[in-house]
Amino acid sequence: MSEQRIAIAGCTGRMGRMLIEATLKGEGVSLVSAFDQPGNPFIGRDAGELLGASCGVTIGDDARGAIDTADCLIDFTRPEGTLEHLEICRSLGKAIVIGTTGFSAVQKQQIEAAGKDIPVVFAPNMAVGVNAVFKLLAEAARILDEGYDVEVIEAHHRYKVDAPSGTALRMGEVVAAALGRDLDQCAIYGREGVTGERDPRTIAFSTIRGGDIVGDHTVLFAGLGERIEITHKSGSRMPYALGSLRAARYLKGRAAGLFDMQDVLGLR
Repeated sequence: MSEQRIAIAGCTGRMGRMLIEATLKGEGVSLVSAFDQPGNPFIGRDAGELLGASCGVTIGDDARGAIDTADCLIDFTRPEGTLEHLEICRSLGKAIVIGTTGFSAVQKQQIEAAGKDIPVVFAPNMAVGVNAVFKLLAEAARILDEGYDVEVIEAHHRYKVDAPSGTALRMGEVVAAALGRDLDQCAIYGREGVTGERDPRTIAFSTIRGGDIVGDHTVLFAGLGERIEITHKSGSRMPYALGSLRAARYLKGRAAGLFDMQDVLGLR
């Protein structure tokens, strides 16, 4: 099978640089274009300079032109920008891997609609290990369905703009579904003041922001006399990049459809 030609949005950011590195080293993929917003100081320079070398791909600011040269776009930018790029992919018939978080319910519907026309992988977290944790959480929740309080604790760097993280919310969704609950109805986001006794049917979220924490997530099942914790900690952004490339390869030759990493990894 021929290589999947990759375009990278937001290529000069922290995640964009990691995606460039992973793509240049990856098997079954090739970097054909990279772009960022107009006015970025790296526009017109070789994308490899972001890693201290050259790769022959020039950073541009024309999203449509960059996407048109590729088979698949990988996008970890912001919701508004990602949706603009999604519509370009849709008009050009290109695949897209979306790692951006912070979408509203209406914006998620736009992504779902695009999946009727083009192949899309959309997931709150692209890391293979995190998606293994999602699977473990569903099983743990079914076993611990009585007498255990559920708390989701997540920590990220000071620059993250959405909270709780998309991964934390997905963990809550997985647990809620396994317990037969609606997360919209049972979620608690932070506590302050006299809160009263804990409602045993709630799923609570705690958010930490500081320093350069890449991403830590823990789901705590707290019972009487014992605690079960399922934790994933990211030491770098490379797992997200590697998972994204795995998703891009998964989309090679596929017809339209909306997929997530559980599909990519065969965990359904």
